[in-house]
Amino acid sequence: MIRFVKPTVKDISAMQELVLEDVANGNILVRNESEMATTIRSYTVAYKDEVLVGFVALHIHTPLLAEIRSLVVSSDLRGQGIGQKLISHCINEAKQIDISELLVLTYQAKLFEKFDFKIIEKSTIPDTKIWADCIKCKHFPICDEVALTLKI
Repeated sequence: MIRFVKPTVKDISAMQELVLEDVANGNILVRNESEMATTIRSYTVAYKDEVLVGFVALHIHTPLLAEIRSLVVSSDLRGQGIGQKLISHCINEAKQIDISELLVLTYQAKLFEKFDFKIIEKSTIPDTKIWADCIKCKHFPICDEVALTLKI
């Protein structure tokens, strides 16, 4: 059984360990311990048998726009619906706090299209996102991620 909870700062090292491969291949941006600590409440983690097996963050950009980011699931458990449940948690959380639009930059567009996310032009992404996060990416400025949004 998978349990989904808000993490504590004690989860940060396990979260960083889980994401190492995806950070190395450029699929997810590296987040240092301090950065993760200051945003710890934006994350939801997935545990299976007391082992951290996935996480995602809901990052608020403006009173109307939030971003689903840092979605990762343990490679040996991918394809079992954990990522979809983490996305659902973010959508529900966004609704609870009256966010009206979600943004995601991803290599897994089909996964988000299952939730009715629609592909958009990256040129419409807020500058605050580009200069806060994208500039840190090893693929910047040649980004091959797909940008999608969901109106909620």
